Amino acid sequence: MVEDMNQVEVKTLQVGDVVSGVVTKVEEKQVLVELQGSKLDGILPISELSSLHIEKASDVIEEGAQVEAKVIKVEDEALILSKRAVDAEKAWEELERKLDSGTVFEAEVKDIVKGGLVVDIGVRGFIPASLVEAHYVEDFTDYKGKTLTVKVVELDREKNRVILSHRAVVEEEAANKKQQVLESLEAGQVLDGTVQRLTDFGVFVDIGGVDGLVHISQLSYSHVNKPSDVVEEGQQVKVKVLSVDKENSRVSLSIKDTLEGPWSNISSTVKKGDIVEGTVKRLVSFGAFVEVAPGVEGLVHISHIANKHIGTPHEVLAEGDKVKVKVLDVNEAEQRMSLSMRELEEQEPEVDYSEYQKQEDSGGFQLGEMIGDKLKKLK
Repeated sequence: MVEDMNQVEVKTLQVGDVVSGVVTKVEEKQVLVELQGSKLDGILPISELSSLHIEKASDVIEEGAQVEAKVIKVEDEALILSKRAVDAEKAWEELERKLDSGTVFEAEVKDIVKGGLVVDIGVRGFIPASLVEAHYVEDFTDYKGKTLTVKVVELDREKNRVILSHRAVVEEEAANKKQQVLESLEAGQVLDGTVQRLTDFGVFVDIGGVDGLVHISQLSYSHVNKPSDVVEEGQQVKVKVLSVDKENSRVSLSIKDTLEGPWSNISSTVKKGDIVEGTVKRLVSFGAFVEVAPGVEGLVHISHIANKHIGTPHEVLAEGDKVKVKVLDVNEAEQRMSLSMRELEEQEPEVDYSEYQKQEDSGGFQLGEMIGDKLKKLK
């Protein structure tokens, strides 16, 4: 009689019907399910538990779990079920909605395969290597078991193809953060940053999601031949915001303006009367500018370049020459310094002509002879 009841109940269920039940036993290669409203057991083969390959059923399900499955075969004593089919049906509908809306959701990486990562989202989802991160990743080993935020970028139900992207989420977050930072920036702010890239014309510094340019002229108070002489990639630096172009996402920065100026307290290190060595930086018609300390230049007026008369500084000096100068005056407030080279030159000995005149008047040596002798000695 019980068998007849079972036969009747079995016949009332058809392939394609969706049933609910409770897992009563988990075996290595299959799961037994007690179906609601039926005395029949359902059997879930391991191949019908998940869209991914699994080694043993206990990896994905346990006794007492509530399951919903589709009947895929009707046998006399049991129903062969597929949890995977029900999960896939729900997953496809949900994935289509997420693709249309651009929804961001989480997915756990179940496996690492050639070319990318595999996730189980009711169906097999694939994240190509190029869509995992915004930067290149050489080894994905550490990603197994990791939960990633993803977006659906491609769906093809007929080919059972689901392409996801974590990179799209990362880039979208970065763009949002960049916009927020740009909106908060104002000229005059002093911020902490990280040197990202070096170029011939300056360096790009990350100031919290936004890269700003420090032009080579804004790296230091002293002349910089190439940025690598002053900073290196990854270095932490302080920068001052010079200008912000929010429309074009351009930010101009200065490292120089966060440093103590070269003229600060210069009067305590270079004093009036000091003799110092410097480098000729610029030659102009009225004199030469000599750098006596990093970023500190003083003027040697043309009248203080040499004891003899010169028409232009170029007659005796060239840019890059190392010279000794005497400090005539230091004005720290106005950042001006007067220097002299002439005062360090040896003075020609003065000739006392009165003595020669006495010699000539007394019938001694002739003045011309005496001067000649003096000139010979000077030579």
